[in-house]
Amino acid sequence: MFKRKPRSYSQLASDIVYPRGGWSRAVRYIVHRVRRLPDEPSRIGRGVAAGVFISFTPLFGAHLLGGLALAWLMRGNLIAAVLGSLIGNPVTIPFIAVMSVGLGRWMLGVPGSMSPGVIMAAFTAASGQLWHNFMSIFDGRVAEWDRLLAFFNGIFLPYLVGGLIPGLIAATVFHYLTVPLVRTYHRRKLQRIARRHASARPGSEDSGEGR
Repeated sequence: MFKRKPRSYSQLASDIVYPRGGWSRAVRYIVHRVRRLPDEPSRIGRGVAAGVFISFTPLFGAHLLGGLALAWLMRGNLIAAVLGSLIGNPVTIPFIAVMSVGLGRWMLGVPGSMSPGVIMAAFTAASGQLWHNFMSIFDGRVAEWDRLLAFFNGIFLPYLVGGLIPGLIAATVFHYLTVPLVRTYHRRKLQRIARRHASARPGSEDSGEGR
């Protein structure tokens, strides 16, 4: 009778879009988790940077694995990469997508602008045609490539190219914010441990001896 009631799928979906307690609380929790990671500050910084950078790519559904792989190549902390990849969430992804696709289309000379709705609709259409082509292996239907080709040239490639610059900038900023944050936390933790050990020594003022 005291077991926690499992949340419904609608509640889980709602928490993804807007976490319980708000996004500010979620951000504070992530910062808290990052600085408490038991690793060198530089490795934690590289892990966070890897997760942040991968969030600026169009590899939806593979951001987590991509961040882990990139952190491993960079010899960064893997858990920090997971936390860093959370920068790509339902609130930030529309802004990242519009910025990356717009910049990429400009760099590649592709005319036209894109809105978040158009970009997401293109991903949905391409995913549907990809599934259709996969199922055609088994049911004999004819594979179609028109939407996938248009998606690759108009959305995916510009997104991939355009996300490199803002991704590198964001990763660098987060790296240089993370390292001193973790270093300060570790230094204060060592100071607390040293004070606790000092107060526990025989003859110390807090030990109670000599009273």
